[in-house]
Amino acid sequence: MTAHTPPLEPHTELEARYSSPDATATPWTEAVSCLERAEIFWLSTVRQDGRPHVTPVMTVWTDGALHFTTGERERKVLNITGNPQVALTTGTNTYGEGCDLVVEGEAVRVTDEGRLAALATLWEAKYGSEWHFDVHEEAFRSPAHDVRSLVFRVVPRTAFGFGRGARFSQTRWHFTR
Repeated sequence: MTAHTPPLEPHTELEARYSSPDATATPWTEAVSCLERAEIFWLSTVRQDGRPHVTPVMTVWTDGALHFTTGERERKVLNITGNPQVALTTGTNTYGEGCDLVVEGEAVRVTDEGRLAALATLWEAKYGSEWHFDVHEEAFRSPAHDVRSLVFRVVPRTAFGFGRGARFSQTRWHFTR
């Protein structure tokens, strides 16, 4: 894992072309609250031949980044090894309510065992004891299933929010480092 990067405040802008006339940009703090609560995200990666690969993952949001885990031999890992640029999306599947979020960034493997231990605690707190992980050899290990899983961190480079309801809005958050 690279050195810890503190969370940044993004440049926030409303895309008026795709928003209701009286809409306002969604504050980043509101988006973060949704990222923290969301249980399922869709991870988009790209295969070596350029074809997309999309799969559901569970995440935790902490320290300004989304974190996800995956088996070390899964398609996601192969794709990330070739191209670490990913998108994580979450939201609702209804038209007239909710907010969909898209987070784009680079998937970086977390290998620091202290950091992994902290993340394992967060995973279990969010998803329950069924998702208990031990940390072993720079990865998560599920004692219940004896499966080794790698952990990745995605710091947002750009994020989008699509609000629906009484007012529709499209917000873009851009993070500069």
